[in-house]
Amino acid sequence: MAKQELLLVIAGGLFIVETLSVIAQVFMFRRYKRRIFKMAPIHHHFELLGWPEAKITTRFGIISIVLCLLALITLKIR
Repeated sequence: MAKQELLLVIAGGLFIVETLSVIAQVFMFRRYKRRIFKMAPIHHHFELLGWPEAKITTRFGIISIVLCLLALITLKIR
């Protein structure tokens, strides 16, 4: 409605990173038989590195809030 489609990409940036991590993992494994991450999507990679699930969830939540606020600020500037 606001004709601001790019803001959706910014606000949903964390979901895009999750999706791109899976795409990159599958591509690299099929092409070069090597893995980029220990497991995809990327939040599972952090779990395998030993991060507690609560820490991952909190950090991803903070990143999501920051990206949403950035999108809202950008909307108000235009």
